[in-house]
Amino acid sequence: MKSLVLTAKMACIGKLNDGVFPLFAGFALKIVALVPLVFLWRGLAASGADLGGLSLAQLLSYSCLSAMLQRLLNLRTAASDWNYDGQLGDLFRQPLPIFGQIIAREAGGWLPELALFSLPMALFLPLLGVDLWPKTPWFFPSLLLSVSLGFAVDFLFVCLAIRIQHVAWAIHSIRFAIVSLLSGALIPFDLLPFSLGKVLQWLPFGSLAAAPLSLFVGSGDVAAQLAAQLLWNALLWPLAAFLFAKSRERMVSYGG
Repeated sequence: MKSLVLTAKMACIGKLNDGVFPLFAGFALKIVALVPLVFLWRGLAASGADLGGLSLAQLLSYSCLSAMLQRLLNLRTAASDWNYDGQLGDLFRQPLPIFGQIIAREAGGWLPELALFSLPMALFLPLLGVDLWPKTPWFFPSLLLSVSLGFAVDFLFVCLAIRIQHVAWAIHSIRFAIVSLLSGALIPFDLLPFSLGKVLQWLPFGSLAAAPLSLFVGSGDVAAQLAAQLLWNALLWPLAAFLFAKSRERMVSYGG
């Protein structure tokens, strides 16, 4: 465990090698993407549109928290890219579990963003009237289950990248589009037409973002959401471990 903590620490320091200012460009993009959603929700509420049973305050909290925790709710490690450039193969030479190294490096990379973006946002947004207090304490275990499931889903995409070889960018683009749409990170399931949200919440992607976010704003069923998250964790983690073990013999990295 000490070695994994040190690995996370090195990943955190590595994010700051170029200083903190390059990080703020990414933070600015998150804010730019958030602002139109805020105006959209306010406009819909002012026009009397059907908000799927959600209040304007819930929608604002949902979208702001989604932006603050984007790296955790739409989790993507660099492992797919590492397969291309050879870094994934280098992990096998370390005396640590492969999955453990990837998780530690990713978690360490979150720390600068959480400290420099998420925490200041959590302190600033309540001054603008955005409620960032969870409606149920079950949000916290739901968030942990979401992160755990996110790693399992990521490892499945790594296996896919290994299998079809050297198309990491295509996989990243397809994955980003699918996860953003089907996870509820962008649009709450309550706003989707034709009861699509009730279907999507039972899919693995729905357990990534929509589950913890809906519990945070008090619109989700605690028992149902947690049950779905536990189920998908129990199914996808063994599948990811099995497929990765089967895929490692097919690993071909750039340069040899």
